[in-house]
Formats: sequence, structure tokens, C-alpha cells
Amino acid sequence: MHLLILRVLLSCMGLLGNVVLILSIIHTRVSPLKTFELFLLGLAAANLEEILIINIYDFLQISYVFSDAWSCRSLKFLTVFGEISSILFTVLISIYRYQKMRGTYKRVHLAIYLDNIRVACMVSGLCVGISAVLSIPIFVINLQGQAGNLMRNHTGCPSDFFLCSDDHCPTVNRIYKYVFLLLCNLLPLIIVTLTSSLIVAVLLSRTTTVTPIASVSGSTQTVRKRNGRRLHRSTVAILAAMSLFLVDWTLYLIFQMVFNPTDVRFWAEMEFFISTSYTSISPYVYGIGNSLFSVKNFRRKNVCTTAC
Repeated sequence: MHLLILRVLLSCMGLLGNVVLILSIIHTRVSPLKTFELFLLGLAAANLEEILIINIYDFLQISYVFSDAWSCRSLKFLTVFGEISSILFTVLISIYRYQKMRGTYKRVHLAIYLDNIRVACMVSGLCVGISAVLSIPIFVINLQGQAGNLMRNHTGCPSDFFLCSDDHCPTVNRIYKYVFLLLCNLLPLIIVTLTSSLIVAVLLSRTTTVTPIASVSGSTQTVRKRNGRRLHRSTVAILAAMSLFLVDWTLYLIFQMVFNPTDVRFWAEMEFFISTSYTSISPYVYGIGNSLFSVKNFRRKNVCTTAC
């Protein structure tokens, strides 16, 4: 009962946070969409889709038996699709922020390829396409041969989409499991760890790249200080979100590699909390860190929208 309450609270928090993040970027905008905001939109949409599908799946598991394998596979496809999309957009955000910071803090105004909104849209579309391709095997892996404790209410739709047990694990299932863990967990973890470390290194070396006060006017200096504080706050928020990402998906990878779902009684609950905590908490970290959730920001944009 307590786990169910926690699941409901986490899901509601995630739904609210991602919806507010999307609205704060789209509904209140008065200027063209920027690359970072586009990536945030993609991340929030993927998070929202994943949370919705997971809860629909849980509701169907409790309310009735799945009538056929197609409905089970379709829901699992959408769940994995949202999960992979969320991971890939997080990787994009980490890479993009490091590239922006590297030039900003070194006072070197180099053109960044991802600053082009068309390129950013293409990269975002590529992430969505990769997510779809990596999710398609859900329709061909074997759904049978699972132990009873993996299947809620014996609906015939196991909660673990790798669908492997000690006594029955087809080769295609094993191949998909390890390819998924390698491409969608281990590789993103390595990339996010590397970019986060580089971001921290840039922050630590910031004092050696400060422009002398005498070389700029008072107004220019004030603007640079304000922009620097805003960038620093946004960067700290991104690092916090990256840390949450690393903790969650490292735990997920460890559990998948070390434990067998058939041996863990609360496997479905553990998998839910590990995979959903990032999708539910990260929109608040990004939104607050980038001043997207501030009342002042909403009022300013709404007033400007009415006046302009």
C-alpha cells in the first residue's frame, strides 16, 4: 500500500512537472525557440509519454487481463520508446551545454553547430528515430516462458520487458537485452559522465579567463555579470540533473546485470522507481535552474505577449 502511494505521488509529480516545463517554454514564448529549449521540450515530451504509458500499463494490469499479445507489445514499445528518447535528449543537453560553456568562459565566440535550429531539429529527429528503431524488437521477442512472480495478476504481459528467466531465455531476448544495456544505458552513462566532468573542469578554470574590468564599459560589464550568473545557475542545474541521471541509470544497469528478475520479489517496483525518478524530478531541476518556473518569468512573458 505504501509503495502504491509513493508510485502515485511520483507519477503525479512527474506529470505536473513535465507539463509545466513544456508550457513554460511554448505557451509563454515571445522570441524564437532556441536549441537548448528545443532539447528541453524533447526531454519533457519523452518523460511525459513514458510516465503516462507506464501508468496506463499498470492500470490495465490491475483492471483486466490483456486480451492479446499485441496490446501488451504496443504498450511496452511505447514505454521503451519514451525511456530511450529521454536518455538520448539528456545526452544531447549535456553535450550542448559543454560546447556552449567552453566558448563562453574562454571568451572565444566560436560557432557551435547545434546553435543552428534546423540542425538541432534534425538531431532531435534522429534521436526519436533511433529510439523507435531500438524499441521495435519488442514486437519480435518471446513473451512466453516467464516465471509467475514476474507477471502481475498472471495477465500474460510480464512487467520486465527483457522477459528472461533462468529456465527460459531465448537467444533473441538475450541479444536484445545486452544490446539495449550497451547502447541505451552504458554508452549514455559514459558520455554524460565525460561531459559533466568537462563542465566541472570549465567551471573550475573560470577564474583564469575573466576579462579585465578596465577593458569593458560599466554597462557592458553589468550585462556580462548578469549573463554569467544566469549561465552559472543554469549550468549548476544541469549538473544536478546529470548527477540524478547517473545515479538512476547506474543503479538500473547494476540491477539488470547482477540480479535476475525471477529472484527479486519487488522487481517491478524497483524498476519503476529507478527509471521514473529521473523523468519525474528532472523537469523541476531544469525549470528552476533556468528560471522557467519562476512567477516573475511567467508574468513578464505574459505581459509582453499582451503588449507586443
